[in-house]
Amino acid sequence: MTSIVKSPLNKEQTTTWLRGLMTVAYADGELDVTEKDLFDHFSHEEFASKIEISELQPINPDDLARVLGENPTIAENFMRTAVMVALADGIYSITEDDILHRYCDALGLKVKALDALRKNLEKAKEQAGEDDLESWIEQTEHTGTFIIPHDPEHHQTVLAPIKDWLDGWDIHDPKVAHMVCKMIPPQCPFERDIVIFGKKVAHIPAMCKLNPLYDQLVGIRFRALSYLADECQEDVSKYC
Repeated sequence: MTSIVKSPLNKEQTTTWLRGLMTVAYADGELDVTEKDLFDHFSHEEFASKIEISELQPINPDDLARVLGENPTIAENFMRTAVMVALADGIYSITEDDILHRYCDALGLKVKALDALRKNLEKAKEQAGEDDLESWIEQTEHTGTFIIPHDPEHHQTVLAPIKDWLDGWDIHDPKVAHMVCKMIPPQCPFERDIVIFGKKVAHIPAMCKLNPLYDQLVGIRFRALSYLADECQEDVSKYC
């Protein structure tokens, strides 16, 4: 069913959006299975305008901002999806953190959640013992990722800024709503580790409700489905 609400995103903006997400996904040097699945969903239908993934090229911050930077709402929604892609494989590397911050700067955004996350991780690194610090230095030289002390009791605090930011996302664009429904599955298909800056901070078991971001992702998906069904009057059964 065709949406009764027209998206403000034109083809150039949707292509730029996808190029930005692809740049983030490739920031750590590879595209893993989970990240590839995301883009396979976007290679057709309404969001990608029938753009093949092989045709997408990385995009620098200035070019991305030229297309997406005029509308602050579009810019921040892009950043939210970019963060979701950065965490899709359960790893948050220093290279992903760098490109996300450079995109924010170019778009003229001040995303406090990203700044707080970086500060939390830097603080954890500074509090590492001598042995942990030596390991962090060695791993940084070889992998380009941070190694921070693992403290399961505090991983909720580390991720809290991102959780609050995602909780505040109100979706009012059919293309973005469709993308969210494709990015977030109706149920967790497998367990995984969450690794931030090279250090495992949480493990997601088969019971996905134990995922520290589970409530946020479910909430985002529910809001997207409700928007498509209630305001756009679309049939969302394919996402259920």
